[in-house]
Amino acid sequence: MARVLSEPSVIALFVLSLLLMSVAAWLWAPAAWRGMRRSRVRAQAFAPHWRDVLRRRMPAFALLPADVQWRLKKNAQVLMSETPFIGCAGLQITDEMRVLVSVQAALLLRPGASHFENLRQVLIYPGAFAVQRSSADAAGLVREERHALVGESWQQGQVILSWEDVLRGAANPGDGQNVVLHEFAHQLDQAHGQANGAPWLPGAQRRAHWARVMAAEFQALQQRLANNEPGLIEAYAATNPAEFFAVLSELYFEKPLELAQQHPALYAQFRVLYGVDPLSWLGTTATLQR
Repeated sequence: MARVLSEPSVIALFVLSLLLMSVAAWLWAPAAWRGMRRSRVRAQAFAPHWRDVLRRRMPAFALLPADVQWRLKKNAQVLMSETPFIGCAGLQITDEMRVLVSVQAALLLRPGASHFENLRQVLIYPGAFAVQRSSADAAGLVREERHALVGESWQQGQVILSWEDVLRGAANPGDGQNVVLHEFAHQLDQAHGQANGAPWLPGAQRRAHWARVMAAEFQALQQRLANNEPGLIEAYAATNPAEFFAVLSELYFEKPLELAQQHPALYAQFRVLYGVDPLSWLGTTATLQR
């Protein structure tokens, strides 16, 4: 025999359905709104004076494939539309600063991505800036020390940059040093917790493979430095796994051929992470370990 619901039961189910739909709409609406807004931003033209900034300040941009240029410009537009840029120590923020930082940072966004998950603001100083740091000596005595930095990334979503070094990094794309790439790589690393040199990758097997390769190469770097042997990866990368990852991100985009030749396993991992192959931009191919 079919069971007939009473009128109160029907009303209760109706109210429950409305409640569930309201919750779903509440959860879905912000993401949908952001997606639509980003689509509108990406549909806008890249301003002529922004293109002029890239011609003057980032000569390597013109050498990139057309599809890569387009993707970087569109992602930069999203970054500029969503991210407050704040001048420090009397510096006045200009469009030149916003464009140059955003386009370089966009190199780290794999195809299909358009933003850094936790990024809240970018602070720019005219040059190197001083910070206070606490350090303990061998006896456990804690001391306050001042350090001069050219960049810093905070887990709360702040990136701090020296404008002088932003300009230097954009003007010399082949020296393996770029403060924007370095600090925004830290932002990727910090997207799901403290920076540890292991940005999120889909799949447990892929994450495990990343960890094995990075640990082996990090140990090899420390051994090389202990033996005073020369090499591509600078000593600062041996500070900790987070700095190792950030330094390698700079090398991946600025010295891809050298990295692929000297550290093919590392290059292969970063190709998976970033979803692009800078060697192909150079018209170069290499046989890499997987």
